[in-house]
Amino acid sequence: MLRDKVNEELKEAMKSKDAKRVSTLRLIMAAAKDKDIAVRSKGNDKGISEEEFLSLLQSMVKQRRDSIEMYKQGGREDLVASENAEIDVIEGFLPKQFDEAEMTDAIKTVIAETGAEAMRDMGKVMTALREKYAGQMDFGKASGMVKQALS
Repeated sequence: MLRDKVNEELKEAMKSKDAKRVSTLRLIMAAAKDKDIAVRSKGNDKGISEEEFLSLLQSMVKQRRDSIEMYKQGGREDLVASENAEIDVIEGFLPKQFDEAEMTDAIKTVIAETGAEAMRDMGKVMTALREKYAGQMDFGKASGMVKQALS
């Protein structure tokens, strides 16, 4: 499981005294625990699923990319470097991200599999994409591509 892999990496980073890596891995574990607590209140005692964990990692990368843009505008290159280092650690746990062509192919396949024909089927297509390709694509970008394919 991915959570176990993060825990193992945390132990290794602590042994090697890699402070930046330890810090980032602890952030991942803390975010996962927050999500676990949130789903427990809904009756799920097992915590978040593997897909939800992947989604969490993706959102952490997105948050850091947004921060980088803000830091660049503010001329804070030191913080840009720090955020990039965190992104490198987090992305190490994500599967290879699809490029534009792979996303287009995946979207076409899912549209065919779900029988989607119009914009009213967009939710069905996005749900199928998330189930099938969790952690492998930027769903914000995919949403626009699905919208374009269905119109």
